[in-house]
Amino acid sequence: MKRSAAATLNLFCLLSTSSTSAFVVVAPNMAYIAATSSNTALFDSRHRQKVASRTAWLEARGGMAGSSSAEATTAAEAGTFTNDGGLEFVRLVHPDSGASSEIYLFGGCVTSFKDGDGTEFIAVRPDAKMDGSKPISGGLSHCWPQFGPGAIQQHGFARNVMWTVEERTDTSVTLQMAPSDYTKAMWDKEFFCTFKVDLESDQLNTNLLVENKGGEAFDFQAALHSYFTVSSLDSLEVTGSFAGKEFLNKLAGDGGEMQTEEREVITITEEYDRVYKQVNDPVLKDAGTGKMLAVLNEAGWEDTVLWNPYGNEGMGYNNFVCVESVKFDPVTLDGGASWEGKMSLKPSAM
Repeated sequence: MKRSAAATLNLFCLLSTSSTSAFVVVAPNMAYIAATSSNTALFDSRHRQKVASRTAWLEARGGMAGSSSAEATTAAEAGTFTNDGGLEFVRLVHPDSGASSEIYLFGGCVTSFKDGDGTEFIAVRPDAKMDGSKPISGGLSHCWPQFGPGAIQQHGFARNVMWTVEERTDTSVTLQMAPSDYTKAMWDKEFFCTFKVDLESDQLNTNLLVENKGGEAFDFQAALHSYFTVSSLDSLEVTGSFAGKEFLNKLAGDGGEMQTEEREVITITEEYDRVYKQVNDPVLKDAGTGKMLAVLNEAGWEDTVLWNPYGNEGMGYNNFVCVESVKFDPVTLDGGASWEGKMSLKPSAM
């Protein structure tokens, strides 16, 4: 939904408790990686039979993301791989359970997390571009140092730059992002970001560390714009400490309205773009798979955003929901200080 500058300011004022910002308005540099690739399939499996049945299930419903070299690569193999178009990704595989995860260096984006049964929990939209021409529409996408519209490009730049690998094992990878000419052109701050993904036998752990390497303080917002797979929205319930909490419904009124959530169980039956402050314990329950996924926000992530483009077939709306881990109010980070956002995904049977 496009909004005027006044509407955008109104949305921020409704929620933010801070009026300071270190953002500078500079025309963004839209240079990206020029590589051609196809998307990582959401539902590839360690077993060919599961791959075939899941692919048929998706094709009957319009699919979620086309097959790629990531699907063709043996899922039991950990390491660093390159998809058909040249984008590198790291696959983690747990030796005991067979759980796996895939993380693209472009955007530092986690695009897959499967449990030991091969159930996929992270979604990538069928309209996602995996050639570096735009941020990946799906996965655990970084919104940093800005969340939403604002002084710099939408959701900041962390999701459309190349991160580098600092350290990797078969079950963990640590990525880094440092200032470059591209980032300095729009946000000239002395930051250093580290993103660690650690795969346990039965859960996936993430840790975003932001450090101020300079002497002057800067402000930032942060979010994991997390896309999660669902068998269908009709089968989905989202629970947590939502009841009684105020939230910003961005799609109501002129520029959004503050409303009170009366439900204990959230179901998606219309287009959603809602910011729940001080709610950070969501659980997704999918009757279609018989599984649930707890989003464990252990540090830093204070708020939750629910988003779904209900009715948009091109985006594959019926097979995903965004349950985003967010730090909406800007963080003021003094020189030499650091901030951490820790989030884990814990699947289980319903």
